[in-house]
Amino acid sequence: MAEETKPDRVTLSTLRPPKGSTKPRRRVGRGPGSGLGKTAGRGHKGHKSRSGGSSNPGFEGGQMPIYRRLPKRGFTNPFRVPCQPVNLEQLERLEGTEVTPETLHAASLIGKLSAPAKLLARGDADRAYTVRGVAISQSARAKIEAAGGTVEE
Repeated sequence: MAEETKPDRVTLSTLRPPKGSTKPRRRVGRGPGSGLGKTAGRGHKGHKSRSGGSSNPGFEGGQMPIYRRLPKRGFTNPFRVPCQPVNLEQLERLEGTEVTPETLHAASLIGKLSAPAKLLARGDADRAYTVRGVAISQSARAKIEAAGGTVEE
């Protein structure tokens, strides 16, 4: 028996899968001699023997599916406006004292300029900020005004 010789260095051109780890591709519908001729391993008749025949996710063989057996719950408000939260403790990353959507976006505190941002009260205001064009909670407004800042509508 001839021994396999290993290459000195492994390179992309010398990479080979281990012996026995790969199998030949299964060629179905290529005649009776292949063992998978005629029906090509799909059996006789039925939904799964047809081309394109696969049931939808959640199909339970004709039984009433679980998503129809369970009652509907909850409500999704179609008028909800998702806002991007920013806490007071995060404002330390701002360069100046002005808080606008543009300055928040420049400091990577919000992701999009198109979606509204809201200032929340976690943390304390370390400077006298001027808030313009940003929604603000009542407690955050109180903390900013206590630090000597202003909130413009």
